[in-house]
Amino acid sequence: MKKVQFQSRLIPYLLLVPQLSIVAIFFLWPAAEAVRASFYLEDPFGFGSTFVGLDNFTDTLTSTDYGRVAWFTAVFTFLVTFLSLGIALLLAVKADKVLRGASTYKTLLMWVYAVAPPVAGLLGVLMFDQHVGPMVDLFRLFGWNMQVGVNYFDTGFAMTVTAIWKQIPVNFIFFLSGLQSISKSVQEAASIDCRSSFRRFWTITFPLLAPTGFFLLIINITYAMFDTFGIIDVIVKQEPGNNPVTLVYKVFLDGFRGNDLGGSSAQSVILMLLVFILTVIQFRLIERRVHYS
Repeated sequence: MKKVQFQSRLIPYLLLVPQLSIVAIFFLWPAAEAVRASFYLEDPFGFGSTFVGLDNFTDTLTSTDYGRVAWFTAVFTFLVTFLSLGIALLLAVKADKVLRGASTYKTLLMWVYAVAPPVAGLLGVLMFDQHVGPMVDLFRLFGWNMQVGVNYFDTGFAMTVTAIWKQIPVNFIFFLSGLQSISKSVQEAASIDCRSSFRRFWTITFPLLAPTGFFLLIINITYAMFDTFGIIDVIVKQEPGNNPVTLVYKVFLDGFRGNDLGGSSAQSVILMLLVFILTVIQFRLIERRVHYS
C-alpha cells in the first residue's frame, strides 16, 4: 500500500484544524460551560453568579417533578425504540419479498424520512385534534375520548405514536439494505434445511442482521431522547402544564422559560453522564453478542 506523504509535517495538522475547531466551538466549549454553570446560581441576565456547589444537583435529583419526567423519558424511549425497530423490520421483510411495484412500495415507506420533526409534530397535532383529528374519531368509536394537551396519558400516547411514525422510515432503509446484502446462497441453503419461514428468519436472517440492529438500537435511543424535541415542543404547544415531557425538553423549560440556568445546566450534566453510561453498557454488554461477518 502506497503511503501518502506531505512535503511539510504541519499540513496534516492544518487539515484537521477546521474539524477540530467545529468540535471545540460547538461541542467541547458548551459542554465545559454547562459543567461550570451547574455549580453556580446564575443570574438570567448575566449580571453575576454565586457558587452553590452541588446544590443544583441535589435539588434536581430530589425533585419529584424531575423523577416523573425521568420515568416518562425511560418509558417513551423504550416504546419509541423497540416499536419503531419492530415495525420497520416487519415492513422491510415484506418489502424484500415484493416483486412487482417494489420501487413504489419502498418509496411510500421512506418518504416520511424527509419530514422534519416539528412538521411531524404538527401532523401529529392534526391527527389527534379533538375536533377534526381522524385518530380521535377512530378511538371515539371504541369509547376513548382523547384529549391531547389536556390529559397526561393521551398527550404521551400522541407523542409516542408520532415519534414512532417519524422514525420507522430510517430503520426501514437500513433493515432493507441489510436484508438485501444477505447472500442468496445462504438463503437458498436455509430454505432447503428448514421449511418454516418463521424459524428460518429467527435462526438465519435475524442473526445476520445483528450488526445493523445494534447500530439502529443506538441511533433510535439517541433519537428518542434528543431528536424528538421538535415533536414534543409542537404537541405541548409550549404549555407543558401537567403534560408529559422528556428530560431534554425539561432542560429547555427550566433554562429558557424558568430562567434557572444553574439548575438546567445541572440537568444537562446529569443527562451527559446518563448517555455516557448507556453508551458503555451498549458497547460492553450488547455488542459482545453481535457477530460481524
